[in-house]
Amino acid sequence: MGPVFSNLIDSYGWWLLALGLIAAELIAPGYFLLWIGLAAAVMGIIMLVFPGMPFLAQAIVFAALALALCVVYWKFIRPAAELRNDQPLLNRKGDRMIGRRVMVVEPIVNGRGKVKVGDSVWLVEGADCAVGSLVEVVGVQGVTLKVVAAA
Repeated sequence: MGPVFSNLIDSYGWWLLALGLIAAELIAPGYFLLWIGLAAAVMGIIMLVFPGMPFLAQAIVFAALALALCVVYWKFIRPAAELRNDQPLLNRKGDRMIGRRVMVVEPIVNGRGKVKVGDSVWLVEGADCAVGSLVEVVGVQGVTLKVVAAA
């Protein structure tokens, strides 16, 4: 066996680990296994460049790479991905209602009542109002809408 083939064999373990971690990411998504898998893949390349690196040194470099890639993801990639969201309120139905005017279907007494939004009824908190009054949603707390009398 020549030195190139020997170096390739030394890298296989890291590439197999990378493949396993990235495959596990597909099964249990959370992004961290992806970045640790990429660190293992980089270790495979490093082992091609620096053959014969002691195992302890390999472990230390791998740990540093994994930590660095996870920090890069957490600090830079994740915030950038969240900024690109063209529908930030997609899964926040209550927040999407802010600004809407809705009809009171159960009088607001002592600050609590119900309004009809579309085909559902929501709990509300606000100034006392009679049934049929028009109110505007100004906030959300849990599953309760905060309302004020519509002008």
